Amino acid sequence: MSTTEAVRPDLPRIITELPGPRARAIIERDRKVISPSYTRSYPLVAERAEGAMVHDPDGNRFLDFNAGIAVVATGHCHPQVVEAIQRQSAQLIHMSGTDFYYESMVTLAERLAAVAPGDVPRRIYFGNSGTEATEAAMKLARYATGRDKFIAFFGGFHGRTLGSLSLTASKSVQRKGFGTLLGGVFHAPYPDPYRSGKSPAECAAESLSFIEDTLFRTIAPPEEVAAIIFEPVQGEGGYVVPPPEFLRGLRDIADRRGILIIADEVQTGMGRTGRWWACDHFNFVPDILTTAKGIASGLPLSAMIARADLMTWAPGAHASTFGGNPVAVAAALATMDLLEGGLIENARRIGAHMMARMREWPQRFGHVGEVRGLGLMIGIELVLDKSTRERAPQLRDRAVRLAFEHGLLILGAGPSSLRLSPPLVITRDQADFAMDVLESCLRQLD
Repeated sequence: MSTTEAVRPDLPRIITELPGPRARAIIERDRKVISPSYTRSYPLVAERAEGAMVHDPDGNRFLDFNAGIAVVATGHCHPQVVEAIQRQSAQLIHMSGTDFYYESMVTLAERLAAVAPGDVPRRIYFGNSGTEATEAAMKLARYATGRDKFIAFFGGFHGRTLGSLSLTASKSVQRKGFGTLLGGVFHAPYPDPYRSGKSPAECAAESLSFIEDTLFRTIAPPEEVAAIIFEPVQGEGGYVVPPPEFLRGLRDIADRRGILIIADEVQTGMGRTGRWWACDHFNFVPDILTTAKGIASGLPLSAMIARADLMTWAPGAHASTFGGNPVAVAAALATMDLLEGGLIENARRIGAHMMARMREWPQRFGHVGEVRGLGLMIGIELVLDKSTRERAPQLRDRAVRLAFEHGLLILGAGPSSLRLSPPLVITRDQADFAMDVLESCLRQLD
């Protein structure tokens, strides 16, 4: 069934040429006043949304497999989240939790501490975004260890403010033109078995060896390294799932060298992978964990969750005027209720359903090199030639645009991968529709 024939409200409907006239007018106004640094992969103008469906001003309806960049975990405008926001905004919008107290911020911290990996006491710092959580984690790691250096990974994305940008090694355009960044940051290769062509164990060993035998021996004295920061599933790098041996090895290196480990779960956390945290798939317990994106279903909020014995910095050492805003906290508490009430399980179940079908795509389609992922965080790597595994960024971009024209919203990740990160409320029918569209797009690429 084509998108123009789909009349069900839970599936796409395209009734105009994209973008339509009203969308085009808004895009023209945008070009005159909005920063050109924003990245738009296709001309979607969002007017309203509910669940996994997004409507534009011309009457077109799209199935959102981006979740607002992995943010609206409970779907767009979930009634329970909306009700919590409305109730809280009529009671208290702002007082600044860094200077005063309110119970809901304490309640959210207690709940996050309770679901954090590992049975260890935790303390929570609230900010507004993922990059703020990264900056807070960096500062705490320096404060707690008395060391000043960091190890991150190629392909990693941790934010665009200057400290987090120093850790980020995703795209050169994110660094170009900004001069010298934070010193004392070193990068190692992230284990990617498909790209390396080696077994998962061999790939993990190479990455770990690079830290021990190259960085530590040449430019990063281990006794000066405060923390190693990594994504338990690399997001912007291409939705790459690391081998379990990699996480075990990281923990061993850190423990032997007195180095902290920061798990960046900004994109992977809050049920995205079918568990609370991607770390949970590996039974991995970080010293510090950062989260944002899906935490408040679209309102600006982030959290840096650290071992309580680490977070001993003095009043005034770090704070945020808006971090832990009462309205955002109310949205986060409603979000956690929904995640615990079945959405994490839905992510696991629907993700498994999708992977069961998509696992065959490398055999069925000439340009699909690999399909990988956990829960509803799935990457599809496109290649020009399977024997050489040559990347295919232009084919990837074409697939993204073709999907948009069929009413499916997806994005790229890494040099040549498609990323699927729908709201955790998607149904089996919506998942099947998305896979039908993607298969049609992949056939056109062949």
